[in-house]
Amino acid sequence: MRIITLHCDYIKFKPLKKAIKAPEELSDSDKQQKEIKEPLVILTAVEKGDNEKTIKELIEAIKKTASEVKAKNIVLYPYAHLSSNLSDPTTALEYLVEAEHTLKKEGFNVIRAPFGYYKEFELKVKGHPLSELSKEFRTESAEPGRLKDVKEEIKAKTGKAAPNTLKEEKQELMDPSKLYNKISQVKLDTSKLKENDHRIIGQKLGLFMFNESSPGCPYWLPNGVLVYNELIKFWREEHDKAGYKETMTPLVNKKELYDVSGHWHHYKENMFVSDMGEDGTYCLKPMNCPNAMIIFKSQTRSYKDLPLRLSDTDRLHRYELSGVLNGLLRVRSFQQDDSHNFISEEMIGNEYEEIFKICEKFYSIFELEYSFRLGTRPEKFLGDPITWDNAEKTLKEILKKSGKKFAVADGDGAFYGPKVDILMKDSLNREWQMGTIQLDFQLPQRFGLKYADKDGKDKVPVVIHRVIYGSLERFIGILLEHTNGALPLWLSPVQARIIDFTDRNTSSAEKIADELKKAIPNLRLDTDFRSTTVNDKVRDAEILRIPYLITIGDKEEKSSTLAVRERGSKPKFGVKMQDFIKEIKEKIEKRE
Repeated sequence: MRIITLHCDYIKFKPLKKAIKAPEELSDSDKQQKEIKEPLVILTAVEKGDNEKTIKELIEAIKKTASEVKAKNIVLYPYAHLSSNLSDPTTALEYLVEAEHTLKKEGFNVIRAPFGYYKEFELKVKGHPLSELSKEFRTESAEPGRLKDVKEEIKAKTGKAAPNTLKEEKQELMDPSKLYNKISQVKLDTSKLKENDHRIIGQKLGLFMFNESSPGCPYWLPNGVLVYNELIKFWREEHDKAGYKETMTPLVNKKELYDVSGHWHHYKENMFVSDMGEDGTYCLKPMNCPNAMIIFKSQTRSYKDLPLRLSDTDRLHRYELSGVLNGLLRVRSFQQDDSHNFISEEMIGNEYEEIFKICEKFYSIFELEYSFRLGTRPEKFLGDPITWDNAEKTLKEILKKSGKKFAVADGDGAFYGPKVDILMKDSLNREWQMGTIQLDFQLPQRFGLKYADKDGKDKVPVVIHRVIYGSLERFIGILLEHTNGALPLWLSPVQARIIDFTDRNTSSAEKIADELKKAIPNLRLDTDFRSTTVNDKVRDAEILRIPYLITIGDKEEKSSTLAVRERGSKPKFGVKMQDFIKEIKEKIEKRE
């Protein structure tokens, strides 16, 4: 079960039309708009496996939050979009009715929004820290509880007896084909998407897909892996030049690691956690910084080792609610071009300047506009305010010196230090946070990190957490929309395609393909020798956004030349093979 609790000034709602085949029956008064003032609204998703224990935990959580915000009016609001693992409607209604009855006995004024209907609603959330919370309740038992009086009420309202849900679930487990239908490929509904939506482009170009076997975690297809790897290859080359050292660290870590870092206290709701019994609690890695601290501490360090720039592209997992997942832009599994730069306090200004140079290199190559945003001390933070004030002052001076536009977002820093976010505008003028550069005085202290200065005295290093692409998934999604799928030559899954004008030109076209592959071994080249029209072949290449289309016809065979059509341009005839090879080689090498 998952809930979002909203403490509101008011909520208004009205049922409009049926959302399921057999919603609960409503009286005339139930069909009218209702307005409740000063409510605690509980958006609730009942999931398969919820039982009486889950309901008790729900009620206790509601009582606790209601006590904290001093709310007496409770609105139970069914909200299916929180989960992709919803229980059957009859069970969900049963549990909501049960929660309603129990809370009323506890002295609350409970209003339950109609179940099984599309509703219009309006609410105004209060702005205090407890006004927006999310919780999840899990249970080991898969057998849903049933209360006799509740079942009778459901039957009275729907006219049907509650099904034996447990029996049905066991039957499904006996039939793998039925079970697989629940984890089939996610069908993309394009009716409300713009033509350049990255999900549409990704489907057309065969880059990635999603499957209910792992919601929010992309399946990267061969063409998508090519794009992914090219971005990482570029990242490796540039960071190697800048003195970065790449690492790889465990994807699963004990909870105690995150106790030390502070993430368990500040971030555990967004982590995938597994209780391994006597072996303790383990977490899928949501970020790389604690592991980087361990590497730094693994040996004796001196001032001569600084700056020590430990980079990585390990896969990370963060538990996002189902309702906020959004293609590649908001996922649960991703990689980012991470680095943790260990420096002395005297190095802060120079290190930020070097990082800004990398930002300019990476964003200019994609012709992306960007600016900076300084996030200051949040409400929950580690360390002392004086250290924070000094760090924020230092970053403001560095940003002013950079000459780039920057804004200040009060309270938006990481819990361990202020941060500089990289904001990018796409082709639709939408602003996205991509990379981030975070100054951290806290984690090195928590992990007891030290280095020997020139006098042999122990000092605590400062660490800069930084990513430039940010999430590679998000970066690719935005880049696809920014370019409308017309990726630069060096990134395109297929860089060139050869087509024959007629069947009699096929043999010559095959020879041209072999020559190009020998001249440019890493060229991603394919051919289209189908027995169809040239116009069909050209159209298909345009749909796939292929940068170069080479046509071989009778004229090209006779003159030993190429007809070359560059994406978005008119075809050029009489192009010599060597000239084409030189042009495409230079563009790929320069990443134009």
